[in-house]
Amino acid sequence: MTDAQEIQRRLVELDVEHRDLDAVIELLILDGHHDELQLRRLKKRKLQLKDYITLLKMQLVPDVPA
Repeated sequence: MTDAQEIQRRLVELDVEHRDLDAVIELLILDGHHDELQLRRLKKRKLQLKDYITLLKMQLVPDVPA
């Protein structure tokens, strides 16, 4: 498996986790009986995933000379 294929595979995994976290956060907010600390941790994890997804996507784009 090439590096690009591995990055693509990892991107799919992270996208799924990001969407799952989004759904969990939405359910917790709608439920109204949520733990604020848990909610903050889930949101922080979601942001970390987004940043990591962005980094991986940047690795797939070849460098263009200025």
